[in-house]
Amino acid sequence: MFWYIRMWQNYTNFVGRANRKEYWYAILLQFLFLIIIQVAATLAEHLNVPILQLLVSVISLIFVLASLIPTLAIAFRRLHDTGRSAWWLLISLIPLVGGIVLLVFLLLEGEPGENRFGPVPQPTVA
Repeated sequence: MFWYIRMWQNYTNFVGRANRKEYWYAILLQFLFLIIIQVAATLAEHLNVPILQLLVSVISLIFVLASLIPTLAIAFRRLHDTGRSAWWLLISLIPLVGGIVLLVFLLLEGEPGENRFGPVPQPTVA
């Protein structure tokens, strides 16, 4: 949970670097929250309660829109840690291959020393 909170605290920080642990723990929790929202949406649909369906849809929309900027910021910093510009996020627009290439970039170990995006991220114990 520490890494997810840290992602939200640094939501405007598009410079610097984020190590693999910081990025992947935050993304994992983001994914789990999205699964919980999807389960709630499916449950509301099966219960066939229109007001509940609307409520879950609104909560889902607010969550996705609110988490867009923090998710982009941490992805920028993760790419910076591998020595790549954040423009590499656009490679995901290439069908199939782009997403795989971006995933590989996000999985790669960061550069060991200081790079043009800043010093090595300090390991933080959660």
